Amino acid sequence: GSSRFTAGAIALTTLAASFIALASTSGGPATGLFGGLVARDAFADFWKVLFLTVTALVGVISLRSKETIDYTNGDKDAAEVFALMLTVCLGLCLMASASDLLLAYLGIEMVSILSFVLAGMKRRDLKSTEAALKYAIYGGVASGVMLYGLSLLYGMAGSTSMTAIRHAVVVSSSPTTLVLAVTLIMAGFGYKIAAVPFHMWCPDVYEGAPTPVTAFLSVGPKAAGFALLMRFFFSAVPAEVRTSVGVLVDGPWPLLIGVVSVATMTLGNLVAIVQQNIKRMLAYSSIAHAGYLLLGLAVLSPDGQQAMMFYLVTYLFMNVGAFLVVVALAEKGLGETIDDYKGLGYRAPYVGLAMAVFLFSLTGLPPTAGFAGKFLLFASLIQKGGTLLVTLALIGVLNSAISLYYYARVLTAMYFDKPVTEERIAIDRQHSIVLGMMAVPIVYLGLFWGPLQAWAERSFQMWAR
Repeated sequence: GSSRFTAGAIALTTLAASFIALASTSGGPATGLFGGLVARDAFADFWKVLFLTVTALVGVISLRSKETIDYTNGDKDAAEVFALMLTVCLGLCLMASASDLLLAYLGIEMVSILSFVLAGMKRRDLKSTEAALKYAIYGGVASGVMLYGLSLLYGMAGSTSMTAIRHAVVVSSSPTTLVLAVTLIMAGFGYKIAAVPFHMWCPDVYEGAPTPVTAFLSVGPKAAGFALLMRFFFSAVPAEVRTSVGVLVDGPWPLLIGVVSVATMTLGNLVAIVQQNIKRMLAYSSIAHAGYLLLGLAVLSPDGQQAMMFYLVTYLFMNVGAFLVVVALAEKGLGETIDDYKGLGYRAPYVGLAMAVFLFSLTGLPPTAGFAGKFLLFASLIQKGGTLLVTLALIGVLNSAISLYYYARVLTAMYFDKPVTEERIAIDRQHSIVLGMMAVPIVYLGLFWGPLQAWAERSFQMWAR
């Protein structure tokens, strides 16, 4: 098992060095690098910390997961897995700091293509191969539609820089083209964050890919997609759009984003109810969470964006935690269906308790970080007011109530159903430590969410010329 730990150590050292470099150079004025292609600002730094964290966590989890690196057979894929993860992490950082459409597109492609490879890491497993293929086909279609939208914006502005586009589009007199372009570009973003109708790949990929990879894909690319969406809507797209009369009126963005967000969370929650496989259930739940997060974008105010940033940090802990429970139990030969988890609260009390914390937080019950995140999201909608936003907030609350049902099914199985066997399960110590590292911040942030909210507030400063 030496090559696995060597590769892991190199990868984690690289991430630690990147983190130190990031910390020691942050805090300066926001600037543009490489002729304004890349923005170096507090906003990008916030996301980079998140991406480095999730990559490091998944790297540690992968070390003890047979699914990702088959360590019974001499660690054949160890170096490749870590190299791919580090490169995806680089792509995520590019997505968060891209202030030019071409670089944003390149970032998305870099993340997508390497994610296809990661999803298909279990080469002899049909589900894994199918996951990679579906992911690739969906990625190809979404990126084609997105490129068409980008070309329309380029045609209107004659430039790919987001700030130049914003200035050009305000002057131009074809609102239809602008709305069409943004709608098409939303296809590419929608695919990255798994929003309806670009969510079809999500359940199959999450179920088929090795579980640590699933945890990585459910947080990394999703957060990067939202980071890029926020930068796009705040740097490239004007809030007002010219009408045929030549008057500037409020853009159709809240309605466009609101419709997508309602469809996404409703579908995610309703389909999750009937799932028997825990990874598929978590996949639909992550589609639903993309819906909640889009509510924050629909507000188009700094409050909504900060709520999204806060929510994604808490989402990192609860989602990676929930998938880690699946990994740790699969290592001990437990299956992935809800029935396999019967009596888990007694067979593995510590794991059961951690899973309960993650599920409560995913539902959004106090005193967990998930509650704080949802509270901030819904509050930002109600604060801005208006029939549309208040209706969206109500639909969001109703959806959270629906989600309680399927998370409670897992809890019921763990604590109230009779186990098939009374045998105790002891998970690996490494997994226990990481589970603790995921569960404690969730409770802590649920009680003291001021500091994280303040950090999100400070970080919402973008570089725009």
